[in-house]
Amino acid sequence: MLKPLSLILSSVVRRGNLTFVDPDGAVHHFGDGNDPAVRIEIADRRLEWHLALDPEMAAGEGYMSGRLRVTQGTIYDFIALMMGNLADRPFPAYAQVLAKLRGWVRPIAQFNPARRATRNVRHHYDIDPRIYDLFLDPDRQYSCAYFSEPGMSLADAQAAKKRHIAAKLSLIPGQRVLDIGSGWGGLALYLARAANADVTGVTLSEEQIRIARERTQSARLANPPRFELRDYRKVEGTFDRIVSVGMFEHVGLPHYKTFFATMARLLAPNGVGLLHTIGRTDKPAATNPFIARYIFPGGYIPALSEIMTAVEATGLIVCDVEVLRLHYAETLLAWRRRFLANRPAAVGIAGEEFCRMWEFYLAGAEASFRFQNFVVFQIQLARRIDATPVTRDYMAVVERALPLVMGDGDRPKGIAAGR
Repeated sequence: MLKPLSLILSSVVRRGNLTFVDPDGAVHHFGDGNDPAVRIEIADRRLEWHLALDPEMAAGEGYMSGRLRVTQGTIYDFIALMMGNLADRPFPAYAQVLAKLRGWVRPIAQFNPARRATRNVRHHYDIDPRIYDLFLDPDRQYSCAYFSEPGMSLADAQAAKKRHIAAKLSLIPGQRVLDIGSGWGGLALYLARAANADVTGVTLSEEQIRIARERTQSARLANPPRFELRDYRKVEGTFDRIVSVGMFEHVGLPHYKTFFATMARLLAPNGVGLLHTIGRTDKPAATNPFIARYIFPGGYIPALSEIMTAVEATGLIVCDVEVLRLHYAETLLAWRRRFLANRPAAVGIAGEEFCRMWEFYLAGAEASFRFQNFVVFQIQLARRIDATPVTRDYMAVVERALPLVMGDGDRPKGIAAGR
């Protein structure tokens, strides 16, 4: 076994039981021998060197190509074992050179003008749409669910997320709502049904907008939402409410001030905005290189300090901040289980290498929320300090009054807080 890789694993893996089989068939053990027990086998010396020099990239690429095999446990078990140990002691300094370099070039990596943003979004969202049917809930909610009660199903937790967000928006019937990054239309349809809101959704994904428009036609609402293939920076008009769920991670660090300046420009004087985004509870850091290359090019998980610095520059007022802890871990667990249960269908659609890539992505993301200080921020914003009630009790009152799921025949009703 290569000495540099042996030193890294000996330094990091103090708990658990990792068996590493090198390309020569030699067996090496790391950890204290207690569960969980994981065994991996490496196919060639090139991958072994890659793991020593750039472990964050090499593990994903090795698993994706089939050159790193997990022969005891699962790829999630391996990632969780490593991340659990890394939470106590990071990679030694000599193994962090590339990570530091990636941190220094964050502004360049996160530069997302309109054309590049479109290309990045379509890389992930314009794949064969059948893939998403295999692991998402029926409403195709592709962001953190809200497990408001123990034992909730994925579909109910996603419905609870929409209800939670709707309560924070405190809608009045007929208000104009902008949904930035509207996905497959589920939230826009819910807001149109629950509050008879006049909703406009914008996305850069052609597949998403096609499906969102098809769903809207089938819903036959009196006031159906509209969906536009448009960059958020190009939106015009005035909106009473602006919501963005799971899109801010694609904005790019250099564009944060532009994002919030756009929100301030589009919000009516009494308007309210709600940002739902993944964030980190520790200091800023670079995007995982495997995720940046294969899954979310241009993506970035911000620290709260980076968000607030941009908000302060635009004059928007922060009315409320909620931190959802572990909800995304449970969401990703549900997605991963569903994907693995439907893996033969996924292989038939996209091939074996894609499925290994996707499994590594879902497993790594789940472990990140359990071991690496990842959470979800819900940040309520306004232009005026009196735009929302002076206590947050109204959110719970409104939320209890809202249905978990609204069918096409349900009667829309206002969900404002009596202002």
